[in-house]
Amino acid sequence: MKIFLETTNCHLAVSLHSPFAEERLKLMPIQKAYPAEEILKELRKHDFSHQRRVSFEYIMFDGLNDSLRHAVEMVRILKGIDCRVNLIRFHAIPSADLKTSNEEKMIFFRDYLTNNGITTTIRKSRGEDIFAACGMLSTMEKQKSKVV
Repeated sequence: MKIFLETTNCHLAVSLHSPFAEERLKLMPIQKAYPAEEILKELRKHDFSHQRRVSFEYIMFDGLNDSLRHAVEMVRILKGIDCRVNLIRFHAIPSADLKTSNEEKMIFFRDYLTNNGITTTIRKSRGEDIFAACGMLSTMEKQKSKVV
């Protein structure tokens, strides 16, 4: 990541999905190789004043990562990083027992982060009606291969 930051002018998007290491590891096994704590530490060292933006992607799962405790910790760990948080609805897939947070929780989470100095948006979801939203196409392909 350090080389990427030093050699490109691209915006950086980091998939976070939980501010707690043990929860992030369950959601994203890559946490083991690239702990969020190390990523955040590196981001704090970098100068982002030259047009570049850092975004944190955060899929909202009902009852899993959408509590006040999570919002408070997000504010704590992102303190000092000029960034944007994109809250993303989870798109239900047949093989997962997860569901997305309701609109009220997403708005609360967004407002809490925003009121604590973190620019936060709720990403508009597109393509869910035709099973083409983020993450759904690969799931559909896996389902097709099981049928064949």
